[in-house]
Amino acid sequence: MSETTLNVRASGFSFDKGPAAVTAILFVIVAVLIARAVDIHQAVLYGLGGLLGIALYHASFGFTGGWRRFSVEKLGRAMRAQLLMIGIAAAAFIPLLAIGAPLGTPIVGAVAPVGVSVLVGAFMFGLGMQLGGGCGSGTLFTVGGGSARMLLTLMFFIVGAVIGTAHLPMWLELPSMPPMSLGTEFGIWGGLGVTFAGLALVALITIWVEKRAHGSIETAPVAPRAGFARLLHGPWPLVGTGILLAGLNVATLLSAGHPWSITFGFGLWGAKIAQGIGIPVETWEFWNWAGPAKALSNSVLADNTSVMNFGIVIGAALAASLAGKFAPKVKVPFASLLAAAVGGILMGYGARLAFGCNIGALFSGIASGSVHGWLWFVMAFAGSWIGIALRPVFGMDGFKKS
Repeated sequence: MSETTLNVRASGFSFDKGPAAVTAILFVIVAVLIARAVDIHQAVLYGLGGLLGIALYHASFGFTGGWRRFSVEKLGRAMRAQLLMIGIAAAAFIPLLAIGAPLGTPIVGAVAPVGVSVLVGAFMFGLGMQLGGGCGSGTLFTVGGGSARMLLTLMFFIVGAVIGTAHLPMWLELPSMPPMSLGTEFGIWGGLGVTFAGLALVALITIWVEKRAHGSIETAPVAPRAGFARLLHGPWPLVGTGILLAGLNVATLLSAGHPWSITFGFGLWGAKIAQGIGIPVETWEFWNWAGPAKALSNSVLADNTSVMNFGIVIGAALAASLAGKFAPKVKVPFASLLAAAVGGILMGYGARLAFGCNIGALFSGIASGSVHGWLWFVMAFAGSWIGIALRPVFGMDGFKKS
């Protein structure tokens, strides 16, 4: 036990006093800075990000591990929790989007074109997340938990995202269909029916595969703690966390005017850094479009996605500290670091081409009724499969367990 990080035990739980105090103070300071620099509404979005980070960390709610577990071990409990989460969000999103301005302020869904850029970008993202070791949300909450490897993934994620902004206009010249929303095409009930049917079909496939491989469905493990101790230490139940994340995404839609997204912030951070070292990104076509141009000209604290990303990282760090698990890991094999760099670039570039990551395109996309979200799902899962097969090249477990 170090002098700076005291392990305090009381009432059946423990926490790292030093890191917990620092992250709690940091969380409040950043909230105040955002409120002063922008407004209290922006600070609320930052707070939503913090809650997302805490929930993601305590449940280890990442798409990368869940997809790999189903592909390798034929266990689909995590994937079914993800599908439930999307379905619950869709039950709110599609009717709310049909209203247009339920609280008086217009809202828009994560609906994007369906074309070659999504096909290629989603495949690249799926491959990259298995090499990088995390998806969009997974990268953020594991960085908050102290992972040096995932910090490298995030750095190259940002690089890939910036390169993607340079190339996206070219990709959009390739064959594509306009944005399509199931809610618009089939109405509220029709859109919900098609969305629920699609999610149920995927869930049934996971059940069939799991029963065929194991003879039964995996049940949730018995938690080692209960009550307040479990709230602080985890693990939080996947289903319960999925429901919470769906609710937080609905809150984001109503507060920000758009669903939860992650990767636009990475591209913006990278563009700001590029400007700082003399790269004229402001002359690129992407950064002359109305939304990106406005974001580039303003502080990152004025960008909804960025402040929520900051909240996720600091929220996850606070959760890790209160759980007594904040432990930065710096000894990582070179091959694994190389995989993190390659995976990060693939995810950043792929997310920009595909109009989002597992959050912005898959979760928020399907919940919004966007057809592109379903295409993203299929292609990203295919890319994930290839990524798992390539993991042994970098000294990581693949389909063949050691």
